[in-house]
Order: sequence, then structure tokens, then C-alpha cells
Amino acid sequence: MSDTLHAPSISACPACVAAPAALERAGSAPQGDARIVMSVPGAHCAACISAIERDLEAMPGVQSARLNLTLKRVSVQAEADVDAPALADRLKRLGYEAFELDPGTLSMTETDRQGRDLLMRLGVAGFSMMNIMLLSVAVWSGATDATRDLFHLISAAIALPTVAFSGQPFFKSAFASLRAGRLGMDVPISLAILLASAISVYETFQSGHHAYFDAAVMLTFFLLAGRYLDFRTRAAARSAAQELAALEVPRAIRLVAGDGAAHEETVSVADLKPGERVLVRPGGRIPVDGVIESGTSELDRSILTGETMPAFAGPDTVVTAGAVNLTGPLVVRVTAAGRDSSLHRMADLVAVAESARNRYTTLAERASRGYSPAVHLLALGAFLVWLWISGGDARLAINIAAATLIITCPCALGLAVPAVVTAASGKLFRAGMLIKDGTALERLAEVDTVVFDKTGTLTLGTPEPTNLDQFDVQALSVAAAMAAGSSHPLARALAGATQRAGVIPAILDDVSEVPGHGVQACWRGLRVRLGRANWVGAAPLDVTAAYLAIGDSPARPVTFADRLRPGAEDAVRIFQAQGKAVWLISGDVPGAVRVLAERLGIDRWRAEALPEDKADAIQSMQAEGRRVLMVGDGLNDTVALAAAHVSISPASALDAARVASDIVLLGTDLAPIARAQSIAVTSVRRIRENFAVSFGYNVVAVPIALLGFATPLWAALAMSLSSITVALNALRLK
Repeated sequence: MSDTLHAPSISACPACVAAPAALERAGSAPQGDARIVMSVPGAHCAACISAIERDLEAMPGVQSARLNLTLKRVSVQAEADVDAPALADRLKRLGYEAFELDPGTLSMTETDRQGRDLLMRLGVAGFSMMNIMLLSVAVWSGATDATRDLFHLISAAIALPTVAFSGQPFFKSAFASLRAGRLGMDVPISLAILLASAISVYETFQSGHHAYFDAAVMLTFFLLAGRYLDFRTRAAARSAAQELAALEVPRAIRLVAGDGAAHEETVSVADLKPGERVLVRPGGRIPVDGVIESGTSELDRSILTGETMPAFAGPDTVVTAGAVNLTGPLVVRVTAAGRDSSLHRMADLVAVAESARNRYTTLAERASRGYSPAVHLLALGAFLVWLWISGGDARLAINIAAATLIITCPCALGLAVPAVVTAASGKLFRAGMLIKDGTALERLAEVDTVVFDKTGTLTLGTPEPTNLDQFDVQALSVAAAMAAGSSHPLARALAGATQRAGVIPAILDDVSEVPGHGVQACWRGLRVRLGRANWVGAAPLDVTAAYLAIGDSPARPVTFADRLRPGAEDAVRIFQAQGKAVWLISGDVPGAVRVLAERLGIDRWRAEALPEDKADAIQSMQAEGRRVLMVGDGLNDTVALAAAHVSISPASALDAARVASDIVLLGTDLAPIARAQSIAVTSVRRIRENFAVSFGYNVVAVPIALLGFATPLWAALAMSLSSITVALNALRLK
């Protein structure tokens, strides 16, 4: 319709143009090299990222390796002679079990199984801990001799199988770290649990006064709670690249030359070759990249560009996979299909951006880097010093070393972030926002620049006529009747507006829709048209418009504006009041973008931006040291959402955009986005307070343990108290 949206040919999908450069920047291999995806279930921290990527990139033939910690998958770009078994062997020697994944059949099954496994082990540890504590109360109350020994034996019968079962996530990780010659965080955890259990067994068979089975199970329970909370904050995220691939059309109608006319056959898109021809019927999604040979129509390419209005498509127009054919049948000559199509190229861009963002290191991971070696040195030092002081009393030295190891166990440190994220996620959920990534709050708190998409984000993506009051009753009745005969988005908006205004449609003859142009008919012997400016003989405006021509009278424009999303003005105003730079970057035409920017008071805006333009703009800002929040909703925003420091999309967004973002806005109101940033700042403050509690606790408790004033049981109780303090501090967010 509007001539401002007309182009004699549609440029090739920007992802196709941008992909080679983007992949080269990311260190990806050229075409022909292998891309192998491996699952690494044992990866769970920043140290794992650096260890795995560094080791694999040192392997001959491997050009790049990127670990997605959320999905526990590593993507490897390598030469053709590098295969998955070789990568698996390499990772196994490093201490990580790994197996190859088919990128086309990735699912959440493994992630779901891991969550159920952690929850089951946590439940067993909690149930056992309560029962052992009941037995311990009897011992503390004065049970002696045979009665005390019996209670200790019953506690052992409950605790040892529980520790063996519930502690497996820590034991497996610690064993893999030791085998690879590393000291991970799970090594001191496992040592503390095993030492508490071993000392308790020894004391039980020696009729000792104290056994520490409750300490061992309590340790296991609190550590599993922290691990499960951390898992839940990560588990909601899914690969956006996987969702993009799902948007491809699996089958196409191929035209095969035969005797006389060509005949049709339905084939898999993967079987299509460049040069072949496919038929795309009205309402169908274009399955390939190609060039139109015959037919005229209009294409809805909002999924690729964010442009709200359909674009004209005729012979020699370049089309891309994913666009929707609206009005007329098209014959398209294939230039790229399957894995070479624009959607696959865009998926590659998103995968690269996700890998880069997932390298972000959390505050907890940075704080814990030097923690594990220090814990081991303290425990070993306590054992050696007390062995010397006591004249060789190994029992005393081991007890003090175990108490030191337990009291310094990183349980509070492990809970510091998950507890806050869980509390903040609950608060944001009640405000209408869903946190998908555990690091999103930390990244959101660092934001200094906000980039908004236009259509579907700041606006609702529903055009509305703005100048109907300038038309007389007869013209409105004709426009209403013609709009009712078209499925074009502007025609539907016009028909709905006139119906709500009580306009009675005129009686028309010979109504027909001309694909790619508009609707024509006869009214009282006059030819009438509603459509594009050049088709009806009007001068185009720099706004979204349809043009109505009645007989020989000059054509008049029906202008449209998108409806503003509730809370958009408040969100922009609050961000600007906070001193943040606000940008509007859209694929829509300059006139529409300028009008919206002026309405919202946004000084920085950019129109007709293609997907790689948005991503490049964000990457340029971040190269200057800015931390960018991207808010978008379309497939054309997906690469930008994945590339931004942190990203938000509305619940109404395309699936691929939602899964590429860190936070999902559940309602229609944008105002909670600005509140979310304030909550994020408070959350990071609570996390830092939790670190202070954790380290302050160690400053007080460790000397007590080193001096021999804390038994393993008291050490476990002190450790639990610090964990509870951290959890209560996190709950202050509510």
C-alpha cells in the first residue's frame, strides 16, 4: 500500500550478508570445516569455561571452542579431520565426561533429567537430616554408653547411604577435577563430607562421646540446596539458535519440467538445489532464499526486518526464507536452501552472540577462584601443627583439620548468589517479569545504555487510522467496503476502525484485489481504488498510509500510526532520569520512527535498520565500554538480543526472541522494565552483603577451629548458621 514501503527488489537477508564477517570476527571456521556440538554435563562454573575452551583450542585442528554454560554444551569449529570421539577423549582426560549432540535434534530432556535428579537427592538429604537430628537430640540430652552407641549406629545406618547417594554430584565433580590435576570448589566440599563421615564411623566403633553424622548430612543438604537453586536459575534458558531453525519450512513445492507444463511435487527443503524452482502459494512462508521468476504479491517480512507493512514483490525481486507471501502465487528460483538459507545463517549469528555473552563471570565465581586452595592449605596446616603440638595424636589432629575444613566449607558462598536471584526473581515475577538467566540481574545492574525496538516493543504492532475525521461520510463508506475485501494489515485496521465508528459500507460492484497493489471496484459507475500511492496515482507520504481514489478525484491518504504500548512513556522517562542513554533502533521507515521518537522524547534514533545493523550498533556501543540493555520482540531483534549485555522481550514476542532474551515481560505494560533495573541494583547490593557475611563469618570462625575450640559438629552448625543468615538477607528483597 504505502509507497514509502515499496522497493523494486528486496535485499538479501542481512544475516546472509553479515554472517561471514560476524563468524570471522568470532573465530569461526570457513565453510567446509566441521561444527561439532558436545554435551558437557560436568561444567558448572567460570573455571570450567576457561579450562575447557583453553584446552580444546590448544588441540591441533581446532579453531575455536565456545562453552554455553547454561546449556552445558560446547560448540567446536574445527578442520574436517577432527571428529567428536577425539574431542570426547580430550575432555575426558581433562576430567569432563562429554558426548556428541545432533544440533538438529537438541531438546531439554537432559536438562529436565538433571533437575529432577538434584531435587530427588536434596529431598533424601533433607529427610535423613531430620531423622538424624532427632537421634542426636537424645545423645545431647544425656544418653550414655550402650544407648549412645546404639543411637550412633542407627545414625550411621541412615547417614552413610544418604551421603553416598546425595553427595554424588560433588564426589563425581571432585574426582574429575583431581584426575585432571585441578582443585575445583567441589574438592573441599567432598573432603569435608567424607571426613565428617569417616570420623563419625571411627568414633562410633570406639564408643566415643561424639559422632558427626548429623554434620555430614547437614553439609550435604545445604550444599545441594545451593546447587539446585543455581540450577533452577539457569534451566529456564534455551538456545535461540535452536528456535530459529524451527522457523524453517520443512517442505516445499518444487516445479519439475515435463512434457508440456511443469508439474508439482512436494519435497524436503534440504533436497532443493540452487537453480530449481519452487511455488509459494498465498499465505505460505517462503522456504528458500531466491529470486522471483513470475507472479506479483506482497511479502510480510516483519519476522526478518521488523518493518510493519508488507512490501511489494514481483519478478526479479530477491526474497529470503521466513518471509510470508500474502496475496498472490509466486514462482521462486532457488539460490540457497536448508543449512545455507538466511535463517540458518541468522541462527549461526545468534549462537556466536550467545557464546560470547555466556562467558560472563558471576560475582560468586570471581570470589571463589582463590577460595579452594586456601581451604585446603588451612586444613592441612591445622593437621600438621596439631599433630606436632599433640605429640603425634592423629585422632585430635584429624578432628581439628575436619572442623577447619567443614567450617570453611563454601556453602554460604554457594548460596550467596542463588538465594538472592531466587528472591529477586519472585519479586519481579509478581511485578510481571520472568528472569530466565541467573546472571541477568548482575548484568542488568550494570546497564548504562538502553536500546528499544519500535514495532511490538514500544508499540503494540497494531496500526490505527489517524485522520478519518478528514473524510466525508460517502468516502468513509466506500473505504470501509473496500477494506473489508482485503486481508492486508492496513485494510483490516481500516475496516475495524470504520466499523467501530458506525460507518455503513457502501455497495460496490466488481470488487477485486490486485496482488501487490491494492483493492479496486466500481461504485455508482465510478472506478475506485484503495492501495499503494503509485497505483492510485498519488504522491507518497513519508508515513505509513493507504491511498483512496474515487473516480477522477485526487487520491487522498488514510494515514496510520501504531498504538503506543502502555508504560512506554514511563519506562523511557525513568531511564532518562537515571542518566541512561536511550536509543530507538527500528527496521521501520524514517517517518514512523521519527514521529515515535519525538513523541517519547528520544533524541537518538535510527530507522530502516536490518538485523545485522542492530547487532553491529550494540557491539559498537559495547566496544566503547557501554553496557547495553536491548528490548526487542522480533526475529530481526534476535541477534541483537543475544549480543547485548542483557536483554528483555515481551511475552508477545516471537519464540526465538523470547528464548534469546534474559528476561521476559509477561504483561503489556513496559513500566516494570525500569523497576527491574532498580531491583537488580538492590539485588547486587544484597549479593555483596552476602559475600561480606560469608567472609566475615570465616574471619571469626576459622581461628576458633584452628585453635581446636570447635568440633566437626559445631563447625557444621556454624556453617549452617552462616547459610541461614545469607538466605535471610536475600529474603529482605521481598
